[in-house]
Amino acid sequence: MGEKITLENDILKVPDQPIIPFIEGDGIGKDITTASQKVLDAAVAKAYGSKRKLEWKEVLAGGKAFNSTGEYLPEKTLEAFREYLVGIKGPLETPVGGGIRSLNVALRQTLDLYVCLRPVRWFKGVPSPIRYPSMVDMHIFRENTEDIYAGIEFQSGEEKTEKFLDFLVNEMGITTQIRFPENSSFGVKPISKDGSERLIRAAIQYAIDRRLPSVTLVHKGNIMKFTEGAFKNWGYDLAETEFANQVFTWRQYQQIESEKGQLDAQKALEQAKKEDKVIVKDVITDAFLQDSLLHPYDHSVIATMNLNGDYVSDQLAAMVGGIGISPGANINYQSGFAIFEATHGTAPNIAGTGKANPSSLILSGVMMLEYLGWHEAAEHVFDAMEHTFAKRRVTSDLHAMMESSTLLSTTEFADEIIRNIH
Repeated sequence: MGEKITLENDILKVPDQPIIPFIEGDGIGKDITTASQKVLDAAVAKAYGSKRKLEWKEVLAGGKAFNSTGEYLPEKTLEAFREYLVGIKGPLETPVGGGIRSLNVALRQTLDLYVCLRPVRWFKGVPSPIRYPSMVDMHIFRENTEDIYAGIEFQSGEEKTEKFLDFLVNEMGITTQIRFPENSSFGVKPISKDGSERLIRAAIQYAIDRRLPSVTLVHKGNIMKFTEGAFKNWGYDLAETEFANQVFTWRQYQQIESEKGQLDAQKALEQAKKEDKVIVKDVITDAFLQDSLLHPYDHSVIATMNLNGDYVSDQLAAMVGGIGISPGANINYQSGFAIFEATHGTAPNIAGTGKANPSSLILSGVMMLEYLGWHEAAEHVFDAMEHTFAKRRVTSDLHAMMESSTLLSTTEFADEIIRNIH
């Protein structure tokens, strides 16, 4: 009989048979959910025998929910995630013609899942467009509740837009920056100190806990000085105060360099590395997109705002074989709420054909196992997937790019992973 996961004194208390609410998802959701649960159940059984087990509890969202309840995101589903803390979901289609702008965004906003965590690593044998994909091992912390996800927009021609324009021109004195006032639309991107700090705090703590070498603050602060520039400054302030004995920042390096010279600054940096301090640095977004391709080994944990994180996540996923094998999680480290998810779309054109690749959802399940503290089971899945990819036994998306590979259906691929669990 399953039990609830609880949070006590900021520590997740996980029973041996935790109840895990799951959303099957739209399109290929059914295909990949069934496959991923088989793999995760097999890994848990291999690691812990009959002592531990995941108790799956289906909750509804998306098309399946609408057909049953007339709602795309029933309140009962939100209540289940609040009650059981940790869950997992397949891909959801955005409703057409009004209503919820995005089911995924609604879940993140309602539960205040402020971290979108995307680990990116390469599996041997998977095709990659870069020469040395084995050097890619990054963990993206994308802010999940502010920036463009706040959704403050004014469309050209509407009455509210005219009022907003009048306020900008007549109250704020902004005239020359708006080149075509008669037909301009406007967007406002709120970025707060509190929202930035909790995201960056989680990223730095993650790096410390996993003994990762660096945290890179990715921003466009050279242009947006009071939003993205503030994100960078708040990040350095937090690192140097809350983690003073555990980090060394690029801002500290520059200060030493200006006061004592480059040699002393370099010595301070090398000493920090010897002491296993996390190096906190910052990179302008466009420069990061280039540098992550040319020097991926220079970046480990990435902390950034919502829109930048969207770009960065997809580029890094492409570097290791595509979004089809990239996992994701949405987490509130303060409340304990976490929803792990497939990062790709619903692909309705191949639903039920056996062509879907369940890797993204399986690896998101691995992240869930790690979050629960079930690291042995998580390692079993990683190891088995590495063996499966190395044997070039893959689903249709990778089969099309991988020479001398064997084509497997969604179910056959899951069974192959299970056979490779050692």
